[in-house]
Amino acid sequence: MDVEALKRDACAAIDAMAGDLVAVSHYIHANPELAFKEEKAAARLTAEVERAGLTVERGAYGVGTAFASAFGKPGAPEVGILSEYDALPGIGHACGHNVIATIGLGAALGLAKLGARLPGRVRYLGTPAEEAGGGKEFMAQKGAFDGLDAAMMVHSAGFDIETMPCICVATVDVVYEGVPAHASAMPHKGVNALDALVLAYQGIAALRQHIRQSERLHGIITDGGQAANIVPARAAGQWFVRAPDAASLARLKTRVEGCFQAGAFATGAKVDIQWAAVDYLDLKTSWPLAKSYRRNAEALGRTFVDLDTLPAGMAGSTDMGNVSHRVPSIHPMIAGGPANVVIHHPDFAAHAVSPKGDRAAIDGAKALAMTSIDLFCDARLRADTRAAFEASAGESRAALAKAFNSAAPMEAIGGCGCR
Repeated sequence: MDVEALKRDACAAIDAMAGDLVAVSHYIHANPELAFKEEKAAARLTAEVERAGLTVERGAYGVGTAFASAFGKPGAPEVGILSEYDALPGIGHACGHNVIATIGLGAALGLAKLGARLPGRVRYLGTPAEEAGGGKEFMAQKGAFDGLDAAMMVHSAGFDIETMPCICVATVDVVYEGVPAHASAMPHKGVNALDALVLAYQGIAALRQHIRQSERLHGIITDGGQAANIVPARAAGQWFVRAPDAASLARLKTRVEGCFQAGAFATGAKVDIQWAAVDYLDLKTSWPLAKSYRRNAEALGRTFVDLDTLPAGMAGSTDMGNVSHRVPSIHPMIAGGPANVVIHHPDFAAHAVSPKGDRAAIDGAKALAMTSIDLFCDARLRADTRAAFEASAGESRAALAKAFNSAAPMEAIGGCGCR
């Protein structure tokens, strides 16, 4: 089998549809939709899949704006190619998910154009709610990634790199209920919910001195009362708790919850602590696949930044981490904007439909398609990929046991996305 010929033909097919792919990217960008509400994006992507002659399941794996399409040789090695397409509140596609969606679409359709020559099987998945919902974990609970030999996606950024530095994150909402009273005439009749929340906030601030450098705590007060002359009967806040692995995250969550309880004990207020149903796990990068992706992307003229040159502590979180503990996975980043503009900044949204962003969509699709072909055709790569994954399979099983906290409806599943 001529692997290089397959790669050339897949890339040529992607080039031939480049105009249509860029149009999809710009459409999604012009119609930003939040987690679990990506109806226009999902409709446009699935329409393109059908236009290419493939079947597609809408509302796949119990998620209304998810979809799935599978094609290729039954029983052959199978790769999952993922698209994300949710936006951020207020700043739209400042994370470049329109580019991510288009990369997945282009890679899948480019491979489909190989027809009977495709030496493997592709499961193309539309995965909603990465920014604030943990959609991939919800889909995983319904079997979306079962049986895959690998899962792949590419994230837009300001530089090319083999993987996104990622740590775990848990989201928690806390509400204190006190007793209202006139703050001047009868303060002794009240129980101050805001005092409880402020004490917890200060406790967490003190806790920051005694956590590892790889851990993060950050939160906001979302409700601090209604009027200064009324003892606040309700106060609320939200925190993100981050740690490098699931075990460390579980320990840190317990310490943070102690701070919330302390606020209640000190004031007499009642406290309701609600951890999000999904914890985002750290990203378990498949390095054999990541190296293959880098070689393919460099062949397209991409220039990579080495991981050890990144600022210390630079890390985000993504629900692709949850996938990576189930099947060998890669989540490289591709330069769709300048290095001095960070994702989740309004300026990055503009770059997501710039010529650089459009080029990233096409190059990313080609690199994913070529990496898939490598996995299909190279038995040694498949063996190395599986061996690397199995080396920490026990840790992954333990992490996954902690990742899904309840059977809450999907709208209640929390997370913080790739920020």
